[in-house]
Amino acid sequence: MAIKHRINNFIRAENLRLIGPQGENFGEVTIKEALLKASEFGLDLVEISPNAVPPIAKIVDYGKFLYSENKKQKTIKSKTHAVEVKGLQIKVGTGDHDLNLKAKKASEWLKDGHRVKIDLFLPGRTKYMNESFLKERMERFFKLISENFKIAEEPKKSPKGMSAMIERAK
Repeated sequence: MAIKHRINNFIRAENLRLIGPQGENFGEVTIKEALLKASEFGLDLVEISPNAVPPIAKIVDYGKFLYSENKKQKTIKSKTHAVEVKGLQIKVGTGDHDLNLKAKKASEWLKDGHRVKIDLFLPGRTKYMNESFLKERMERFFKLISENFKIAEEPKKSPKGMSAMIERAK
């Protein structure tokens, strides 16, 4: 995603607010004066803020300017954290040890900032079990999770059983 900047003779504005190479403010000047100043320094005139009135231009080395802009974009991109929805599946008959392992995994995911979807899988006849019993099984699993969390979506019936969504509490 390269940001295109107008440079030198491609700048369309009549008047510009000009900033020098060391950040000094030259005030509002015509495009011709700005281009002369840039050539005096042996640098390029780059339009920084085209939507301002008047547009803001800076005298810089265009190659170094592009390098620093790309570097800024990369650091911004690296600091963003995409929240994923991780999934866990448990069954009514899942043993305590397995539930503890899955709860530990869910805690790790919550610590990383992900949302966790917990599916209580109900094969065959177990689909028709008492809903309060199934919710109690989900609550039992929730108690095993060590990380602080809030329930984003309450446990509800789904085609394969019952599912709930949890996320880290702020």
